[in-house]
Amino acid sequence: MLETVKAAIFGHAVADALGVPAEFRRREDLKEHPITDMVGFGTHPVPKGSWSDDATMMLCTLESLAEYGEVVLEDIMRRFGKWVDEGYMTPHGELFDIGRTCLLAIRKFFSGTPIAECGGAGEHDNGNGSLMRIIPLSLYHSIKGISGEVAIDEIFAVSALTHAHERSCVACGIYETVLRALLECPSRESITEGLAKAKERFEGFSELATYHRVFDADFAKTEEADINSSGYVVDTLEAALWCLLTTENYRDCVLKAVNLGSDTDTTAAVAGGLAGILYGFDAIPHEWVESLARKDEISEMCAAFVEKCGKAGC
Repeated sequence: MLETVKAAIFGHAVADALGVPAEFRRREDLKEHPITDMVGFGTHPVPKGSWSDDATMMLCTLESLAEYGEVVLEDIMRRFGKWVDEGYMTPHGELFDIGRTCLLAIRKFFSGTPIAECGGAGEHDNGNGSLMRIIPLSLYHSIKGISGEVAIDEIFAVSALTHAHERSCVACGIYETVLRALLECPSRESITEGLAKAKERFEGFSELATYHRVFDADFAKTEEADINSSGYVVDTLEAALWCLLTTENYRDCVLKAVNLGSDTDTTAAVAGGLAGILYGFDAIPHEWVESLARKDEISEMCAAFVEKCGKAGC
C-alpha cells in the first residue's frame, strides 16, 4: 500500500510544483511558450520543485491522519493555522499563495467560531480549496475500508473546514469515488466506472446536477476550448478528469493540465493525484521527484500514514 500512497501524494505534489511557475498565465500564452518540464520562478519567486497551498494543505491533512489514525477536524485546522502564521508545511518555510475562502475560514476558527461554521457556505465560496486537499482522506477511507454514510459525512466535514457549500462537498465526493475505483483497479475503465458510482452515490444531492458534464459518456471528446481551468471547483474537477481521460501517461496528463492555463497548479495537482494512482509511482518522472522540495520528508509522512492506519485496524 505504501507505494500506492506515495504515487498519489507525490503525484499530487509534483504536479502542483509543475504548475506553480505558470499560475494565472493565459492558455493562449502557454500555447506559444508551453511548460514542458519542471522549472522555477515564473509567477512566484520560488525555485524549481516548490509546491503551493494545494500541497501544503494536503500534506497538513496527511500528517494529521498519520498522527491520529482518524479524522480530527480541530487538529487539521490547527495545522492550517500554523501554515498561515508560521509558514508550516511550505517548501521553504514561507507562505506565498493562499485563497481568500481558506484564509477567512482559518481566521474564523482561531477567533473562536465553532468549527462546523468556519467554512464558506455561500454561492461564491465554491473555489477549489477543499478539492485540492482531499486526497489523504480518500486514501484513509480506502485503507480503513470506510464507506457509505460514514465516508460521505467525513468527506463533507473535511471539505466544510473551508468550503461548506454542497457543491464543493460533492466535488470532493466525486473525486474520492473515482480515486477509490482506481485503487481497486488502476485502469482507464475504472475512471468511467468510478464516475458512474459517484453519480449513483450522490443522486440525492441537488448539486450533483452541476457536474452533469463529467457523467456524459462522451465527456472525453469535449473540445479543449470548452474546458475551463479557473479556480471554480466545477471547472477544476472537469479539467482534471478531462486531462486524465485524454492522455495515456502521468507526464502528459499533468503537463496538459498545466498548459490549460489559469489555475495551473491546482488543476495539475487534482489530476496528478489520480494519474499517480493510475500509472504508479515509477511513472512520475524521476527528475521531477528528485527536484521536489522536502521529498524525503514527504516519503516519511507517507510511511507514517500507512503505518498508523494499519495499526488502527486495517
